[in-house]
Amino acid sequence: MVELIELTKDYGQAGQTTGLHVLKGISLKIGKGQSIVIVGPSGCGKSTLLNIIGGLDHPTSGCVLFDAQDLATVGDDELARIRNRDIGFIFQLHHLLPQCTVLENVLVPTLAGREGLATKTVRARAETLLDRVGLKDRMFHRPGELSGGQRQRVAVARSLINEPKLLLADEPTGSLDEATSDGIAELLVQLNRDDGVTLVVVTHSQKLASRLGRVFELSSGRLENGGAA
Repeated sequence: MVELIELTKDYGQAGQTTGLHVLKGISLKIGKGQSIVIVGPSGCGKSTLLNIIGGLDHPTSGCVLFDAQDLATVGDDELARIRNRDIGFIFQLHHLLPQCTVLENVLVPTLAGREGLATKTVRARAETLLDRVGLKDRMFHRPGELSGGQRQRVAVARSLINEPKLLLADEPTGSLDEATSDGIAELLVQLNRDDGVTLVVVTHSQKLASRLGRVFELSSGRLENGGAA
C-alpha cells in the first residue's frame, strides 16, 4: 500500500552546506493490513516522517508511493482528496472544534467532496463509530464537557469516518494517563486486527509499541528494524 524510497528531509536554506538533516535515505514498504510502529526519542524526526507519509509534508528527496502513485506527482486538489478519503490522522492533540458537538466533529471530514453532510448513511456510520469508542451517549456534548481520553476517542472516530485505507497516529497516547492510554492502545489493536486497517503509529512509548506489530527505531535520521513487538 505504501512504499518509501530513499526519503531525505533537510531543513535549511537551499545551497547551504550546513543544515539539519532529519531523515537520511529512509526506505520502507508497508503492506495492506499491516501494523507499523516507529519509536525514537523526542525530536528525532518521527512526526516529520509521519507527515511525509500522509502527504502533509514533502521530502527533500526520494518519494512516497501510495497505492503505487507518487504523491509528489499529484496536484494539490488530488492530494487533498487522498488525505481526506484514503488516510486517517490521529494526533497527540485532538484538534476538535470546541463549538461543535461530538457528532458534528466526527462528521467534519465528510464535508469535503460530498453532496451534503447529514445523509442518513454518513450519520449512521458516525453514530456507529461513536458507539464503538464508547461515546454514543455523549454525541451531543461539546469537547469541553469531555475528559482528555474521551476527546481522543472522538478524534479516533473522526479519523475513521471516511473509511480510510491507512491510519496514521502521531503520539496518540502522549498526553493521556496510563489507564486511558491503555484504552486507546486496545482500540488501535482492534482496528488493525478486526477491521484490517493499515496502521502506522509514531510513539516514544515502549508499552504502546509492544501492543502493535513491526517496530522500527528512528535514530540519527535512519530507520532501523526492531523486529516484531
